[in-house]
Amino acid sequence: MTEQILSSGAVRIADAAVGRDEAIRAAGAILVEVGAVDAAYVDAMLEREGSVSTYMGNFLAIPHGTNEAKDTILRSSLSFTRYDEPIDWNGDEVRFVVGIAGIDNEHLEILSKIAIIFSDEDEVEKLLALDSAAELYAALSEVNES
Repeated sequence: MTEQILSSGAVRIADAAVGRDEAIRAAGAILVEVGAVDAAYVDAMLEREGSVSTYMGNFLAIPHGTNEAKDTILRSSLSFTRYDEPIDWNGDEVRFVVGIAGIDNEHLEILSKIAIIFSDEDEVEKLLALDSAAELYAALSEVNES
């Protein structure tokens, strides 16, 4: 894999309070910006959320598109945003929104790496305490290791 799944430009810290759909649009916009998906993928992310919540626990949500949107994915990629203000995600509190687009089944490996990080409450606390997007990117760099 030559291109990184998570690029430094796809990691953000957002201080403004937003709603769930706005956070999904922002995650999708980053994927569009880094050249991973067509803009239509963002609509598919909202559609998926309408049928199945992508809240995973431990302040994490992983919005992604529907199966029908596979042809709008140009390459596998992640966007990662930490919100300083919690997002109400259908009654659950979310501080991390990880947008994901995967070609074939590449995203399954990525998801498992993210799940391992977020299954450890100490790791989640460390990610909440970091001061910059660059520090977050460094802490998450293992998702790029195959």
